[in-house]
Amino acid sequence: MSANEDQEMELEALRSIYEGDESFRELSPVSFQYRIGENGDPKAFLIEVSWTETYPQTAPIISMNAFFNNTISSAVKQSILAKLQEEVEVNLGTAMTYTLFEYAKDNKEQFMENHHPVNNVTSISNIISAETSNIVPPSKKKDKKEQLSKTQKRKLADKTDHKGELPRGWNWVDVIKVCFKYKVFYYLSFI
Repeated sequence: MSANEDQEMELEALRSIYEGDESFRELSPVSFQYRIGENGDPKAFLIEVSWTETYPQTAPIISMNAFFNNTISSAVKQSILAKLQEEVEVNLGTAMTYTLFEYAKDNKEQFMENHHPVNNVTSISNIISAETSNIVPPSKKKDKKEQLSKTQKRKLADKTDHKGELPRGWNWVDVIKVCFKYKVFYYLSFI
């Protein structure tokens, strides 16, 4: 089988296996991300696997450069990547993306045992407090008017007189429709 046929078969298998799995994301037909751990888990991390043209005969490119992994130290990332690379060597020549994701899920605790969150990102509260000092108080902000399309303006102009007022009885059709719906006229005619 050619590399392209192997890739197509593995792509179909991955789509089938991970259908509906929120942790899996297909970035392109040859690039995939998988979140190991639940959302909000401080030990969760994201692995990206990209296939080369000769994959699976050659190793895929494994990356942990996603923004999601910013709180993980580079030493922990390198350790995880080294362990995944060992798994790649064992599985060279076979479809291994699923195997790599499952291996990472099974060994998450071992991978993250030395993990201590790195705070290399400015805290959100600092950003918010810096931005709020530059914001004009709401009382000084002008309220935006509702924007009407040309068609809406034209219809409104057609309904109003030269003073911008609606003519007497403009909504009578609606009143008559409601009356007919509830058969009010029938009862009114006998009174």
